[in-house]
Amino acid sequence: MCGIVGLHLRTPELYPRLGELLAAMLGEMSDRGADSAGIAVYGDPEWSPYGQGCVSVTDVPEAPDLGPDVDVVQVDSTYLLSADMDSEELLGLVRAAYPTALISGFGADLAVLKGVGHPRALTDAWGLAKAQGWQGVGHTRMATESAVTPSGCHPYTVGPGQCLVHNGSFANHATIRRELRRAGVAFDSENDTEVGARFVAEQLAAGRDVATALKELCATFDGFYTLLVSDHDSFAVVRDAIACKPAVIAETADWVAMASEYRALAGLPGVEQARIWEPEPEVVYAWTR
Repeated sequence: MCGIVGLHLRTPELYPRLGELLAAMLGEMSDRGADSAGIAVYGDPEWSPYGQGCVSVTDVPEAPDLGPDVDVVQVDSTYLLSADMDSEELLGLVRAAYPTALISGFGADLAVLKGVGHPRALTDAWGLAKAQGWQGVGHTRMATESAVTPSGCHPYTVGPGQCLVHNGSFANHATIRRELRRAGVAFDSENDTEVGARFVAEQLAAGRDVATALKELCATFDGFYTLLVSDHDSFAVVRDAIACKPAVIAETADWVAMASEYRALAGLPGVEQARIWEPEPEVVYAWTR
């Protein structure tokens, strides 16, 4: 089943409350997926210091040691690395030193946390309510086609600063996976969502914008899905042609939010004055900073 939440803040006065609001939203989606969860936070000054390259690493036996120029912050089972270099350069150093580590995410101003367990317990362990920033996405998972492991958790962050969360299933993911592998794309899991994330990342790397990339995904992938895709400066939602999987969007002058169900949005400040609607099939809704 799975649950999706996302929050894009327009008002800097709300940035200190991003984690508090996102944690409450994710908690409301716990019964849509109670076996694991993940979040991506853009702009927290401790987790992803401004102006530095950032990499989130999971599944390493101890804190990564890449020398005095790389700072490490441990958040539960994830290590958040930052340094005065490009994120992709830092990613290369991490992969060279720890080739079996799971890279949860990478990109400027981005921290990605994933874990197995109940979403409310995970957000408490992460201290999510104290996080700051301008944008966050989250996912609660009910596994149906791959193992319950950190590598199977969303968000999938396979391009610099890019995140994708997914409710549903892609029927032809195996075929598209083979095509991407033939093109040299490597995978970290057997999750069908990763195929969608890799596909979108390839589209963006080819110079397409998020809206065009998602339209191409709709034309290529079969199945039932609601997707939320974010990067450093944007936030986009799309559903399949039948719009089988639930989704609701709310917008005010201060924020844009989406979730699988309205109850995840009900506690947002000013939601009583929000414009609220259900996204139409195969229409890409996108916002930028």
